[in-house]
Amino acid sequence: MADSAGAMQRRGLVDGPDFEFFQRRYFTPAEVAEHNLPEDLWVSYLGSVYDLSPLAQEHKGDLLLKPIIEVAGQDISHWFDPKTRDIRKHVDPLTGTLRYRTPRGRFLHVPPQLPRSDWANDFGKPWWQGTRYEVGRLSAKTRSIRIINTLTSQEHTLEEITGHIIPTI
Repeated sequence: MADSAGAMQRRGLVDGPDFEFFQRRYFTPAEVAEHNLPEDLWVSYLGSVYDLSPLAQEHKGDLLLKPIIEVAGQDISHWFDPKTRDIRKHVDPLTGTLRYRTPRGRFLHVPPQLPRSDWANDFGKPWWQGTRYEVGRLSAKTRSIRIINTLTSQEHTLEEITGHIIPTI
């Protein structure tokens, strides 16, 4: 009987995509900017979009999370070397050694400037390496498309990623 009730609810409808497994591939900078809280923390860098919310939950209260929370919803490509996809480095003028360049201060998984006994490097890969937190790509260009229903006079404006065809909207 339960099967026939389920069939009755679906009669006449065409099955659409299974949104449980649907994953968007491109995001606009405006969409990334909406995720600017520690509980919902996205950043973009070097053309990809990353959801760092699990990282923020795992290290909640850690002082080294502060620089990442400050840039939530923003593009941080200037932190990274495009060739190596690692944090940019510079020569420290005092010691003459190669150091990570961290404009907002040291953050998670970046080693301290001087040796310390309380820094553990047993976390595996740093959060910026690999695809663990990657959710999609950042769209470089978008355009607005205005859709008007002439029968009902309803109007909607969509932001579309340039280069895609209309059926993918």
